[in-house]
Amino acid sequence: MTIAKWTDQILTPVMAVVSAITVTLSAALAQQPSPQAAPNFSGTWVRPYFGVELPLSGPGPVTNSLRCSKISQCAPFQGRDGVESYYGLVGDHTNPILKPQAAEVVMKHGEIELSGVTIRTPRSQCWPGGVPFIFAFEQGMQFLQQPDKITIIYDYDHQVRHVRMDEPHPARVTPSWYGDSVGHWENDTLVIDTIGVKIGPFAMLDVYGTPHSPALHVVERYRFIDYEAALQGVIGAKVSAVSRKRSGAGQ
Repeated sequence: MTIAKWTDQILTPVMAVVSAITVTLSAALAQQPSPQAAPNFSGTWVRPYFGVELPLSGPGPVTNSLRCSKISQCAPFQGRDGVESYYGLVGDHTNPILKPQAAEVVMKHGEIELSGVTIRTPRSQCWPGGVPFIFAFEQGMQFLQQPDKITIIYDYDHQVRHVRMDEPHPARVTPSWYGDSVGHWENDTLVIDTIGVKIGPFAMLDVYGTPHSPALHVVERYRFIDYEAALQGVIGAKVSAVSRKRSGAGQ
């Protein structure tokens, strides 16, 4: 995803599920202070399209299986010629990252879409989207960075996330819509670790209905490519209880 700052900056998060970085923040790591010269990501960011980018190699997130060679062939959806449809959200249930039960859920959501009925998502039902679902639709977000915490405000419905810096997760996490998020700095990279995302009636990872369990574990990494000119991020999620692990996030 490419996100441009309202001024002249660019944020590029790439969503992929990985296995190596989904480790709970340890107490020793939590005791490490953030670098004195930590980059400042404060500001309002926007990207010009929906969805997420695919990794450069390896399995990636579920994508739209609906393609249109001609717009008329995609009725009742208005897809783009020769590419995946924008309006018909029919997830590819054959994606190798999916376990059988997850693939069945994605397939059923696709059948509903093909019937001309829009599936119910957190966004369509005015429910909190949670993470990583929020990145499927969200085009605008604001970082409010302080030494001990980072607040993220999303344009849609002004949903808010709170990230505590240099702290571990509590021993027992009470599930919430955006989970328990803690952050730390790895040199010039901001790492946000989230667990305890609440399971609601419309809980899903993406617009195709890919399910997740209470074991969902999300890690986001953000860093400037060119200081105050471009910012790149990788968003990872471990959802092994329902989906297979994804790998190969491009930087």
